[in-house]
Amino acid sequence: MSHQRHTGRELAQIATFAGIIAVLGLIPAVAPFGNAVPITAQSLGIMLAGAILGGRRGALAVLVFLALVALGLPLLAGGRGGLGVFAGPSVGYLIGYPIAAYAVGVMTSAMGTPYRVAPGIGVTLLGGVVLLNLLGIIGMILRADLGVGAAFVAAAPFVPGDIVKAVICAFVAKGVHAAYPGLIRTRRTKRADALA
Repeated sequence: MSHQRHTGRELAQIATFAGIIAVLGLIPAVAPFGNAVPITAQSLGIMLAGAILGGRRGALAVLVFLALVALGLPLLAGGRGGLGVFAGPSVGYLIGYPIAAYAVGVMTSAMGTPYRVAPGIGVTLLGGVVLLNLLGIIGMILRADLGVGAAFVAAAPFVPGDIVKAVICAFVAKGVHAAYPGLIRTRRTKRADALA
C-alpha cells in the first residue's frame, strides 16, 4: 500500500511538471536577430523539473511533455507541435531537455540537504545552461547547416536569459524544498531507505 502511494505521488509530480513546462510555452517566444531557434520560458521548466524532482523524475516529466509534443499537441512556444519539430533547427534543444533536467537533478541530489541557493545556481548553470546550449549548438550545426562559429553566435542571445532563469530556478527550488523536504533523494536519504 505504501509503495502504491509512493508511486502515485511520483506520477502526480511527473504529470504536474510536464504541465508546468507546457504552460510556460504559453509565454510568447522571441526570435532575436531572426534566429531560427526562439527564446522561450520553457527551459525554466526544464531546470525546475530537475532541481525540484531530481534526475529521474525530472527527466521523466520532460519526456512526458515531449511525447505529447510528438503526438501533435501544440505545446511548444508559438503553438508548435508534431514530429516535424524534431527535424528542425531546435532539435538539439529538444533532445537536450531531458538530458539537462537529469543532469540538474543528479547534481542537485549530490548537493545534499538543505538546498542552498549559491550551489543550486551553479549546478543549474552547468546542466540547464552550459549542457543544454551545447546540445542546442550541435543541433543547429546538424539541422540548420551552420558552421561551428555561426552556431555559437546563434546560441549567444540565449545565454543572458538562461542565466536569469537559472537564478530564478534556484530561488524557487529553495522555497519548494523548504516547504516540502525530501522531494529529492540525497545520498543520506538513499542510505536511510536501504537501512529501513
